[in-house]
Amino acid sequence: MLYIYIYIYIYNIVRCGGSKVNLRPPIISTDSRFLLCASGDLVKVYSTRTEEWLHSLQGHTNQVTGIALNPANHLQVYSCSVDGTVKLWDFIDGILIKVQLVLTHFLTLFGLCVSACPECFQLVAVHLPKSAEQEVEAKEMSVVSSHISSNPSCTAFGRGGEYIAFARHLQLNVYFFRKQKTCSFSLKATDKKGAKNAFTCIACHPTDDCIATGHEDGKIRLWRNFIHKKEYTYSTQHWHHNAVNTLCFTPEGTHLLSGGIESVLVQWQYGAGNRKEFLPRLGGSILHISVSSDGQLFCTSHSDNKITVIESSFKVCGVIQGLVKDGVLTDLMIDPRSKALVLNGKPGHLQFYSLLRDKHLYNLDIVQQEYIYEAGLDQFEVVKAAFDIKGSWLATVEERGQKSSDLEFFLKLWAFDERTQSFVLNTTITAAHTDRIISMCFSSSKETTMLVTIAEDGQFKAWCQGADADTQQDQNFWSCDFVGSYHNLKPTNCSFSADSSLLAVSFQEVITIWSPETWEMLTTLCQPPGVIRDLCFGRLSCSKYLLGTTTRNLLCCWNLLTCALEWSSSVEVSKLQPDPLSENVAAFSYQSKHTDVFVFKPSEPRPLFTNKNVCSEKVHRAVFVPREEPLNNCDESSQWLNRSQLYFLTQNMDLLTFSTATEEDRILSSSKQLVIDDSVAVTPFYLLLGKHGQQQQKLNTQSHPALLHTPAHVLPAASVLCSMFVNSLLISNTGVQEEMDSEKEEEDSEEEMEACDSQQELRVQGSVDEVTLKLSKAQERELKRVRKTDFSWMAGLIDSKP
Repeated sequence: MLYIYIYIYIYNIVRCGGSKVNLRPPIISTDSRFLLCASGDLVKVYSTRTEEWLHSLQGHTNQVTGIALNPANHLQVYSCSVDGTVKLWDFIDGILIKVQLVLTHFLTLFGLCVSACPECFQLVAVHLPKSAEQEVEAKEMSVVSSHISSNPSCTAFGRGGEYIAFARHLQLNVYFFRKQKTCSFSLKATDKKGAKNAFTCIACHPTDDCIATGHEDGKIRLWRNFIHKKEYTYSTQHWHHNAVNTLCFTPEGTHLLSGGIESVLVQWQYGAGNRKEFLPRLGGSILHISVSSDGQLFCTSHSDNKITVIESSFKVCGVIQGLVKDGVLTDLMIDPRSKALVLNGKPGHLQFYSLLRDKHLYNLDIVQQEYIYEAGLDQFEVVKAAFDIKGSWLATVEERGQKSSDLEFFLKLWAFDERTQSFVLNTTITAAHTDRIISMCFSSSKETTMLVTIAEDGQFKAWCQGADADTQQDQNFWSCDFVGSYHNLKPTNCSFSADSSLLAVSFQEVITIWSPETWEMLTTLCQPPGVIRDLCFGRLSCSKYLLGTTTRNLLCCWNLLTCALEWSSSVEVSKLQPDPLSENVAAFSYQSKHTDVFVFKPSEPRPLFTNKNVCSEKVHRAVFVPREEPLNNCDESSQWLNRSQLYFLTQNMDLLTFSTATEEDRILSSSKQLVIDDSVAVTPFYLLLGKHGQQQQKLNTQSHPALLHTPAHVLPAASVLCSMFVNSLLISNTGVQEEMDSEKEEEDSEEEMEACDSQQELRVQGSVDEVTLKLSKAQERELKRVRKTDFSWMAGLIDSKP
């Protein structure tokens, strides 16, 4: 955990979600209800039916590198991490049971311990000691092999752990645990570098002595008789046109599953030659395949940070989509309507991701072309995107071609459709500029919407919805309203003021200030040498200031009232991000191989908040996310976090945020709670126990754990519960007497009401002269008792008379 110090106050940097879920193969619980996957330093638990994230197993301090179900208890799972520990969890309740292994200089995988030196990878057998203590250090280790691949997919156990197969480059090794003997098999390279026949993955048959290996040329080899080194054989099957990324046998061993860059799941029938089935168009390239213990569910992990749940009938029944962060070209944006984080998603799309729920919402197809998953193809990608202040318009730029001669790009305007609650393409501009678009921004005014784009052709253009010359009504499409330039200099950035009365466009080392109403250039601002990179206006009380960063590692602030440089600071700023709801501005500075963060107001060069060494990479993308409700009881040091929360994306694609201790406790507590979907059927058992528990929780000030919230494996025996349940349904004598008393009270009240009604009717009819005789209360009770007396025995006596 990193800590940020500002004077005597402490802030925490927390991972807010969006971690990779495709690093290692996911696993499915024995009952096929839950799916578990490694995600950063967490193990996330999902529901296979609803695809909802339930909770996370938190305890590791570094990347989780592998997970496996406990063979002795199907409700427990092991996890291993780069922090050198192997932990045992109850994944239903998220409880840490035991830390089984403590290693200080090893990266641990299941069956694989990799030395910290990147040039030396060893396969080590570790004995997990049995102890009543929660944390135990493992001391018994033996090296199986010192020459293995760093890819965990090239290591697999066979026939219930009788042997382990591991491959590296062109050599396959099989180690037999009982004999403590290793058999090696080599392939010849198809070229001098051996790039075609190199091993890429391994899978062992669950019952037969058969090892399946995948290769870089797309071939699959089935090895047999490897127990006898001189008599081994292998057969070859080929469908993939590129490297085979993963292989997996079904539990019965009747089928072999394979996947690669083609994003097609291939099911080979074992022992039937080349008979196979296909499930195409699953998304990104397939990295891992997992199968449930009963063989009814398959799981595929994809390069676009996605897990697909597939039935054995080859029907997709669920998709768990994580935050796609590979190849992010757009800025981090917040949709003003849904408050979702928006950035590049799968190729040619923008993804909308809920930061609050840590869940993918939907993808918006921008390119509207089928993406071909093949290396080396030049295809359209979304490179720029921007929202207007109301979230009614979305502007995107898509392009392909690295060279200017081959460059193709389109500027698209999307309108929000209230009926479909999504964005619909409104205008496509094929020749917005003659060269690549560098940046664009919408005006901040809610009355009029204007888009400004700058490009490498030396021009900036203003786009707006014009008025038809005949009808004088607003057009449904966008057109160019103004074209500007400055001394044939190349523009670098642009920004609107908070009230959209000013537009700042930087041209190399000069900043020009324009009036959007008249398109008159009002003034120019020159500063110390260096090309302008970032531009932003101050907000609220600091709206008279303009901030800019340069390539000469300068942060400058101009006063627009005096058109003079207010102050400057020598600091290398990689990202300048203003808060739309306050005067605060965040600056990320990269120096000495780490990134520092400064939060300041343009009116004061002294920072309000400083954090050294946030991360070891550069930060190029950040965003302030407005809060739905301001933080309460916020001290003076936390005022900058009061109305907005700062998120930033590192080069390692980690999405991090700053939070106070109160917020972190709330996040941790909420992540431990199981998510109960309201769509679950309301059964009689739920009505009997669930509703009863809710009523008891309302009545009692102290919360007591309900029966349904207790894990089944820690409950008393079923016979005890059954007798208790039956006894609770029986009515005691006291209960009968109480029920009779309550019935008497109800009858009394009903008779009193009837008497009152009859008297009221008499009064209405004018029967005033009639005098009604009234009984005393004692006489009424005696009369009711006589009325309820059972005289059926008298009927027997009457019938028995002659």
